[in-house]
Amino acid sequence: MSKVSLPPGVRVLERGWLSANNVVLFDGAGEATLIDSGYVSHAPQTVELVREALDGRRLRRLINTHSHSDHIGGNAALQREFGCTIAVPAGIADAVDTWDEAALLLSTAEQLGERFSADDLVRAGDTLEMGGLEWQALPAPGHDMDALVFYSADRRVLISGDALWRDGFGILFADVLGSGDGIGAARRTLEAIARLPIDVVIPGHGASFVEVDDALARAFARLRAFEEDGARMARNAIRACMTFSLLDTRSIALDAVAEHLARVPLYREANERFLGMTPDALADWLVAELVRAGVARRDGDRLAAA
Repeated sequence: MSKVSLPPGVRVLERGWLSANNVVLFDGAGEATLIDSGYVSHAPQTVELVREALDGRRLRRLINTHSHSDHIGGNAALQREFGCTIAVPAGIADAVDTWDEAALLLSTAEQLGERFSADDLVRAGDTLEMGGLEWQALPAPGHDMDALVFYSADRRVLISGDALWRDGFGILFADVLGSGDGIGAARRTLEAIARLPIDVVIPGHGASFVEVDDALARAFARLRAFEEDGARMARNAIRACMTFSLLDTRSIALDAVAEHLARVPLYREANERFLGMTPDALADWLVAELVRAGVARRDGDRLAAA
């Protein structure tokens, strides 16, 4: 892993699950911008981490890369604490304004979020001054069809959200739910990223990295695997979202897993579209998978986060 050198006006608060990373950009004149705010249950921790990073500066604005719960969950708490404005991608404006929990994938995946109001919108093609640098907002559909990434041409830095990680990208919900062509959109996004001169990627999860070509190669390979085997994509989504839920709730009764999978829209749709398993069979497979992967353990009659 090569050493990462970030511009002096940029600091990354690398978070563990359930929260996305928080990117603090120091704007001068004692002000700062924050990109993404973590999950709602981590909001008190996010507030304290941001307060420490600000070191007396004023948090002027908070910008979201996309609408998922682990990126917007601290919005309301940060605005209450620091009085910052909130800007969201233009594509999610209506869902935020009406607090459409299905469109925001909260009820769809049985995740939590605290309602907030957007003060401003960011559109693809907009130019933003953050951290003493000029950043271009670029469209990054795929994981979230309305997502944006932020690119500094001067410093060749990409804030990628969940469009590109060191080892892949976020779940392609549109394909899993049958609401759009997430695979095609993700391919176009990755191709657009590959055309940019990039020295450093600041992802939504995990450490910042400089091995951009390697990350892109792994992302394209993952995308091809999903194109060739939709069931693999569905199983990945079910595993990842159930792991998220377990980390949030800490445990679930083993005899309630099948009912949970049949009731929550994400699992139900993924199973019906790609797997065709009975709820009991899906539950048996999932429990075995999570235990095998070491992310969960059997604790008497419960499945607990490891």
